[in-house]
Amino acid sequence: MPPVVPPFLVGLIVAPLAKRLLKPLVRGVVKTSVGIAMEVKKAAHEAGENIHDLAAEVAADMVAAQIVAGDGHRGADGAPANGEKDETAVRPESETRAPKIRATAGVGAGKVH
Repeated sequence: MPPVVPPFLVGLIVAPLAKRLLKPLVRGVVKTSVGIAMEVKKAAHEAGENIHDLAAEVAADMVAAQIVAGDGHRGADGAPANGEKDETAVRPESETRAPKIRATAGVGAGKVH
């Protein structure tokens, strides 16, 4: 019959050995995980910037198109061209339109990196 070794004695011998072998392995796994998480965060930030830039470009193109379309209806002195009525002249002061709020507000504030 083989000698019976109590489990706590096995633990006393195996624990330091496991610590020496597993600590570098766990440390490497954690270090790699943190590195991957930082790369993913950086990639997500860059993708967000690209989407923001694209949205700003589209908004600028839309504003430019509105300006070009608006210039074709006014004369050089700002008066309506081709006998068109000026909408603001027809409406009383209390019914004048409020300016549109554009989604591009704050785009020109600049980027902070």
